Amino acid sequence: MSSALYNREILRLAASIPCHRRLAVADASADRRSPTCGSRIIADVVLDEGGRIADLGLDVRACALGQASASLMASHAIGKSPAEMADAAKALTAYLAAPDAPDMADFWPGMEIFAAARHYPARHPSIRLGFETIAEAAGRALAVKADKEREERA
Repeated sequence: MSSALYNREILRLAASIPCHRRLAVADASADRRSPTCGSRIIADVVLDEGGRIADLGLDVRACALGQASASLMASHAIGKSPAEMADAAKALTAYLAAPDAPDMADFWPGMEIFAAARHYPARHPSIRLGFETIAEAAGRALAVKADKEREERA
């Protein structure tokens, strides 16, 4: 285990995932698996009337990096819009893909913890998994709400 990748803060985040339970009722869910390592995250999302994440449920079965990333994401996802979550997932991909670029971790609180992982592309899918899963679930929830509103107007 590389100490640069699996430091105390990564392990602390991995052991303290907020929202680590499935929701009984959700507007939408997403289930994603990393083809690289088999890590899997299921995300349930409830949106408020304004279309922002009001509740979040996660089932995280991932490596320490995937768990830490899901923990970091879940710590700040409530109140975000589906578009903000999609933007964060894209920014994470760009951040990880440019290891020699100036630090670009300001798109999400605490993201600098993954700076060392930028040099390990095999770990990137696990780190992206939580962000991508919640972005997908939030996007689906927004589409479901839009469909319901169209039906009600019809």
